[in-house]
Amino acid sequence: MLTAQDWPQLGRCQKDNAKILEQEKTVNTVFFGDSITQDWASFNPVFFKENAFLGRGISGQTTPQLLLRFRQDILSFQPKRVVLLAGINDVAENTGPITLEETVGNIISMAEIAKSNGIEMILCSVLPANYFPWQPKIIPTLKVIDLNKRLHLYAQENDLTYVDYYSAMVDQKKGLKSELGYDTVHPNKSGFDIMEKILLKALKEKE
Repeated sequence: MLTAQDWPQLGRCQKDNAKILEQEKTVNTVFFGDSITQDWASFNPVFFKENAFLGRGISGQTTPQLLLRFRQDILSFQPKRVVLLAGINDVAENTGPITLEETVGNIISMAEIAKSNGIEMILCSVLPANYFPWQPKIIPTLKVIDLNKRLHLYAQENDLTYVDYYSAMVDQKKGLKSELGYDTVHPNKSGFDIMEKILLKALKEKE
């Protein structure tokens, strides 16, 4: 019942957000997404602390949920930029069937909201995946590739930074390299190390 009442999980970050706002801390960059973003802040808190990054990832979330909490967890801070990594749970249909067009549409909506508020949107590729442990009947391989193509094209057409994790982390079976993940979807420490290098390089080139 609690999940049904707070489907986007707005309550998850409300107290932490309030503390940051009360202290009038400057938030430069917010990482926004699902379990991968949530894990990232846990696997390497030093990376976030040293770069003054704020993590706002919630495990299992899909793009419609992220869109619903974008105002609270992003706009309230008025950051310089938001790093968005999302879409894999849409492919897994975590909150029900959804087309790639609808997923991309949700991401575009977030990008447009960010732009209208003077916030730079950094679009990240979905990581490679060819098997969902929690949804074995869904084969994500080609949908992931298609989703990334659409995101890359949108970024190019709208002068947004696109961060390509996929190319550096994909194996010969178009899945996540085993040495870079603790399962077929989620990165381990080595995976996040690679992602950090790719992201920091992209941010530096943008300066």
